[in-house]
Parts: sequence; C-alpha cells; structure tokens
Amino acid sequence: MTDRSKSSTVGARSVFVTELTNGVLDPALPMLGPVADGGIIIANTAPGCWGPMITPAIRGGHEVTRPVAVEGAEVGDAIAIRIRSLVVTSSASASGSDEAMAGRFNGDPFCAGVCPGCGTKWPDTRIEGIGQTAIRCVKCGADATPFTIAHGYTIAFDDERTVGLTVGKSAAEEMAHRAAAVMAVPDTSVQNPVLTFAPSDLVAVATRLRPFLGQLGTTPSIAMPDSHNAGDFGAFLLDAPHEYSLTEEQLLANKTDGHLDVNTVREGAVLICPVKVPGAGIYLGDMHAFQGDGEIAGHTADVAGTAVLEVHVIKGLKIDGPILFPVADDLPYLARPLTENELHSARAVAARHGVAEIEADAPVTFIGTGADLNKATDNGLTRAAEVLGMSFDEVRNRATVAGAIEIGRNPGVVRVTFRAPLSALDRLGLGSFPRGLYGV
Repeated sequence: MTDRSKSSTVGARSVFVTELTNGVLDPALPMLGPVADGGIIIANTAPGCWGPMITPAIRGGHEVTRPVAVEGAEVGDAIAIRIRSLVVTSSASASGSDEAMAGRFNGDPFCAGVCPGCGTKWPDTRIEGIGQTAIRCVKCGADATPFTIAHGYTIAFDDERTVGLTVGKSAAEEMAHRAAAVMAVPDTSVQNPVLTFAPSDLVAVATRLRPFLGQLGTTPSIAMPDSHNAGDFGAFLLDAPHEYSLTEEQLLANKTDGHLDVNTVREGAVLICPVKVPGAGIYLGDMHAFQGDGEIAGHTADVAGTAVLEVHVIKGLKIDGPILFPVADDLPYLARPLTENELHSARAVAARHGVAEIEADAPVTFIGTGADLNKATDNGLTRAAEVLGMSFDEVRNRATVAGAIEIGRNPGVVRVTFRAPLSALDRLGLGSFPRGLYGV
C-alpha cells in the first residue's frame, strides 16, 4: 500500500488495500494510491452492518476500506468500476432484524454510540462471553451495544460458498466462541463479530449464495458516516444532534450514494460513479453473501471477502449518482436486448406501419435514492433524464415500455432500468459497456 500524501503522481498498476476506516468518509484524509487509470484495486473487506453496528467505537455503521485515489480523476469526471472478482472468505455469518437500544446513542445508533453506564461517546468495548449482552464498555463494564437482534439467525456456508443453512442454538453458540475466526474478520478490523450474539430464531432454512458489495463508490465531498452516504440513510443526518449533522443542501450536494445495497452490484457488473473530490477516492465493503430485493429485514448476511476491481476514468462525464450495467442475467425481462427472432418480427411490424428504422438501444440502470421509495424513484428518473438529455416523462415511458423500477433497498434505493438509445450512450462514452456485456 502507498500513502498518497507521500507518493509520486504516477499511478500504480495494482493497489492492495487492507486498511479500514473508522466508519467515516472524510475527503480531508489522505487516500491510498493513486492507482493508474485502467489499474486494479485488490481489497480484503470486513463484514458490514452488524459487526460495526455492535461496536460503538466505529462511527459510521460500517467498516469500509480506506479510499484509493485514481490517477487523473478530477471533479466532474466519472469512474467506471468493473467488478472482476468477489470471493466470500467467511464460513458463517449471523443477521436478523434490529432493535435500537434506548439510552445507548445520541440521536442515531449507527454513528453516535454512547455508553449507558459512564456516558462515554463512541466507547471502546470488549467481548465478555457470548450472547446479546456480551459487548461491554472497557471503561465501566456496562452493556454498551447500540443494537440487538429482534429476530435473527446464524447461517453456515458450504466449503465452495455456494449454499448456506441456518443452524440451531448449539451450533450457533459453538461458533460464537470463535466468531472472529469463523467470520474471517480481517486483522485490521476493530469490530465485534456478530456471530458473538449466536441468534437462532430461524433454523433449517437453506439458501443460495450470490455475493455482492453493499458499499462501492467514491468519496463524498464532505465528511459523513459511510452508511449514510445515500439519500435514505443520509436523511438521518439532517439537523441531527451529533457531530455529523448536515443540512439537506449539504447532503444532496456532497453525497455520492456509495451505500447501495443493490444486489446486482456483483461480479461481472460495471458501476459508473461520480467524482466529487480530486482523485475520486474509491472505497468498498459491506459484502453480502446474498440478499433478496429490498433487504427487507433491514440486514442480510454480512461477510468478509476479497474483491478485485478494475477502474477507468471517464473524462467530463458529470453525474450526480451511480449508473449500473448489470450482468445480463440480472436485467429485468423487458429491459433485455431483443433476440434476432424478436427483431425480425419487430421489423415486419415496422414495415407494415411505415416505421423506417428500429431504434438501436441497450440496457442501462440509473440508481435513485431518497428518504422513501417514491422520492428515490423520482431521483432515479430525474438522473436518467438529465444524463441522457431526455424529458422526465420520456424516461417514465421508456421504463414502462422497455424496463422496470426495482427496489434496491427499503426504504429508499431503487434501480431504474430501461433500454436507452445506443447513440446517447455512445455520446456519453458509455456505449462500450453494454456492447461488451450484452452483445448489442
């Protein structure tokens, strides 16, 4: 790893990242790198939500990687991130719906923990035994976790990390005693591993693994908790009583929506991110083993993992939030490119009704965020209209005729996916991505 503040301006072909933040994304702090335009970032990520959530010394709700600068990235550009590889290294995890513990935080349990015993802000803690009272303040010994699990499960994975099974009380408690090793928590992490809680309300349910990154993006242009770098969680910062309070104007202008929890941000996809600080500051984390659309329980199985990303600067592409080119299997039915047989039939219809040429198009997803799903949908539609140079109503019609609106995360992240004119994508410098992914 190279500290950017002490390095030359020549980008490295590969940057290895093992350092983690304390949960706050701060553009004033030095970045790693820079990595070359077209270079590779290889990162060992820590489990996201639950571990940091029960570790009040972590100030952002997650532990993400220290940001990496990209050579040549300037404010007003964009960064294309190809997700080359995602590998789950945890052999088990635990999760469930949460319950915030009154008296253990100042306005926001994700980023403003307070010990209920001695009043210390962001207290250091230690683990005493297992279970939901095991997280204790180092200073006074009080039960200090800001969250407990209201209904939860412990889930073990097969050796190939293809399936998982929720286990019973005895197995959960056995793993809880060696939680950090079972979860493969990175050496640089300070989190209390959630396996310590040993939840076992849901037993004998099998599911598939399909890992993705819940956090992937660029550094916001004002310091903010990492889990709040989005329109829905960011709303909790508005006029908040703690140090990370923001106005609505500050939030909208500076966030980059890196906290996505969109389950299609997975291996093979391409995510286009705005650059709002010099060097962009690519960061990642919060790998999930799986997740149904919406993350409706509020959480899913957080895991440690390794990620390989390839980054490219797109000069002059000024965007406000992420654009995604998912892998072909993740496209909504109507947004998928037409087959040759379908195009043959469409040409016949065109000839019959005097349409000279069928539009050449390709799928694209615009991420929208907001305080609720309606506001997130409007945000995604507006972003698409502004970037593509269309009216808001044209985007609504395209998303209805040849696309879909899908929930990324409840309460306020959506995917606005539709087939857009290839000519418009080419004009923006984005046409190569759908051509490579979808063969259009």
